[in-house]
Amino acid sequence: MTQSQALLVLKTGANVFLTGEPGSGKTHTVSEYVAYLRARGIEPAITASTGIAATHIGGMTIHSWSGIGIKTKLDQHDLNKIASSKYIAKRVRRTKVLIIDEVSMLPTETLSMIDAICRAIRESQEPFGGMQVVLVGDFFQLPPIVKANIDNNAQAPLEIGRRRKHPLSLTGQTALIEEPLSRFAYDSSSWERANLVVCYLTEQYRQDDSDFLTLLSAIRRNAFDDNHLHHIETRRIERHSAPEEAPKLFSHNADVDCVNDEILAKLSGEPHGFSMLSQGPDALTFALKKGCLSPETLYLKAGAAVMFTKNNPKEGFVNGTLGTVMEFDKASDPIEDDVLSNGIVSNGAGYPTVKTRSGRMIEVEPMDWTVEENGKVRARITQLPLRLAWAITIHKSQGMSLDEATMDLSQVFEFGQGYVALSRVRRLSGLHLLGWNERAFQVHPEILAKDESFRAAAEKVEIEFAKISSAELAKTHKNFIIGRGGKNISKHPISRNVSTRGERLVLSGAEGSRTMERKNGSGTSFEKIREKHLNAYKPWDETQDKKLRELFAKNLSVSDLAKTLGRKSGAIRSRLVKLELMEY
Repeated sequence: MTQSQALLVLKTGANVFLTGEPGSGKTHTVSEYVAYLRARGIEPAITASTGIAATHIGGMTIHSWSGIGIKTKLDQHDLNKIASSKYIAKRVRRTKVLIIDEVSMLPTETLSMIDAICRAIRESQEPFGGMQVVLVGDFFQLPPIVKANIDNNAQAPLEIGRRRKHPLSLTGQTALIEEPLSRFAYDSSSWERANLVVCYLTEQYRQDDSDFLTLLSAIRRNAFDDNHLHHIETRRIERHSAPEEAPKLFSHNADVDCVNDEILAKLSGEPHGFSMLSQGPDALTFALKKGCLSPETLYLKAGAAVMFTKNNPKEGFVNGTLGTVMEFDKASDPIEDDVLSNGIVSNGAGYPTVKTRSGRMIEVEPMDWTVEENGKVRARITQLPLRLAWAITIHKSQGMSLDEATMDLSQVFEFGQGYVALSRVRRLSGLHLLGWNERAFQVHPEILAKDESFRAAAEKVEIEFAKISSAELAKTHKNFIIGRGGKNISKHPISRNVSTRGERLVLSGAEGSRTMERKNGSGTSFEKIREKHLNAYKPWDETQDKKLRELFAKNLSVSDLAKTLGRKSGAIRSRLVKLELMEY
């Protein structure tokens, strides 16, 4: 399924499970849907199962949003307490669309707890209280951490599992939860009741190496054989020959800290420290700090290998861009108490200048990580969007796209951990392996069978949606927006790649889901546009994508790229986003 097809499904208001391989564009698809909702006056609740994932998408953890915090079970007392919280209750009642990212790391019982809270607060027996739920993730990646929790004196938890014939009763006696003994969220009774439509993205925007894609697909299908191992063995290196400029991925934090501290200490000169600024409630700023890839206190020296931890295409970097600290700006004199102009506390240094791998010089200034709710910022942390990049954990590398990396997979202990690490790299030539164990190329056996059912379900969805007329689909989209209190801004039916005089034209896959109106006898025509932009609204092919990548790597501006490729600037930006070279 393509991103544009998934968006058509999301816009109907159906509950959706959005999945796909790493690099298939799940995050971008969600971002497009969020923008669509906001343009129509609907502010979705954007959450994730972990702090790191929540920070990436500008949301909060689902634990914080729902009020469950660190709870691993929910009894009637807990539910009453959460539901009586004015702030939590207001948040849940006004939510029309709930997005939960990295659902693969959400335990079975946690999803059921969230469902119970939503139903109780919204006083509705519908799944999640009747809001649209969008679950996003890939179960082949890191699974949830399951902790043994036996407490004979605990209160009886609420039943929200399969063994009751009726949904949770909000009155009467507290009953016992009997969720199935399973590790994964899809086994939750709440998952089943939500009747999720599966959207399985099949396009690939990260890897551009066919051999490497085949290898990753083999791991995902549990078909990794000697031929694939041969490719892996060609990338094995000794520790002393590891390229200095490539970040190292380890499975344990201790290895990461050791490598970064050791190499920084070897560089000459005094380290310059930059301390994070935080604003907002402690609980929210704590969650932001925990999820932020930049440390609370960042120590740098000239010559330090660094990685950008945030996206800023305007300045020429994205999350994962690598570079080297060249110098510190003495012109930006620290003001009183060594506090720089936008709040970052420094030990006397100005901001660093970083030279990226492409040769671009960037004067790095602090950026904000925020928690937003209902369009307002509730908490903010401010820090330089950098971290030392000689080493990083596999867990923290999720969501990154790296040109190259050195990995030690010899201590991989979890299914999917090796797969996550390998899939961060764009191509096989950028992979440098110090070692591996048998688990490194394995995925969870239970997920293999489940993935087949997800793919089959998504194929059925594609077939069924193909039968729906454009006018009927547009009407469904409109009704969902109006039904949720939004504003309808589309005056014409949506068409699928069809140009009809007097109708609205939607172009998918060419200029990146861009919309233009054409009216009888007047307005814009392709001929006029192409007098100035030769390739406007023409489909992209592999040759043009390759040329775009090469020119972008040379730091050409968007306007220069548009002139060179004969396209409009908006089309260039859309394609760069689609290729994961930049983000809006």
